[in-house]
Amino acid sequence: MTAEATSTAVLSQTTALNETDGAASAALEGDDLETVRLVNGLSCELPASSPLAKLLKSQRTWTGPDAKQRLKILNAAKSVAIVGASPKPQRSSFFVGTYLQQSSDYRLYFVNPMETEILGQPAYASLADLPEVPDIVVVFRRGSDIPQVVDEVLASGAKTIWVQLGIWNQEAAYYGEEQGLTVVMDRCIKVEHARFHGGLHLLGFDTGQITARKTVR
Repeated sequence: MTAEATSTAVLSQTTALNETDGAASAALEGDDLETVRLVNGLSCELPASSPLAKLLKSQRTWTGPDAKQRLKILNAAKSVAIVGASPKPQRSSFFVGTYLQQSSDYRLYFVNPMETEILGQPAYASLADLPEVPDIVVVFRRGSDIPQVVDEVLASGAKTIWVQLGIWNQEAAYYGEEQGLTVVMDRCIKVEHARFHGGLHLLGFDTGQITARKTVR
């Protein structure tokens, strides 16, 4: 089968999956979708839990910082900006923002041009509007938006971009690293912070039996 025929078959399967999902797919947030690159160079977005997304995930080549490196990133940071933050309690970004607000010492900033206040704090239209350059930029945006966000992070002067769990854009990860950024992708900063600081029981993330006393590997 040619590469073009393979891509056509993949796109057909993607369409079938989306039609099967129906209203459930329409209700998915951006952080429940993954942007995948097909063999002909085209890209499409798939529900992260779909069989095809899981298959393609097994074929990833980019790997980010390991556990010890992620711990170092979190411990060195003093300020965190959340791009794509939402005031809606059902959104993952609200959940993570609440945790960081209550369970960390980070200076926390929310970035969303459609909002004026989130979790009792002012919301900023862009990273350029923040009163300081954040140490970590946490991203809750669709996978296809990540290259643009990488450019915004670079323009802001921030050194680390942390793309949340379920969001994947491998080319953007490589690009960010080539530009000198530290890139973490498809990992939840709440879970990572909690696993290293003994807070996995907070706010209900079911992530297994890991405590702050466990050896970091």
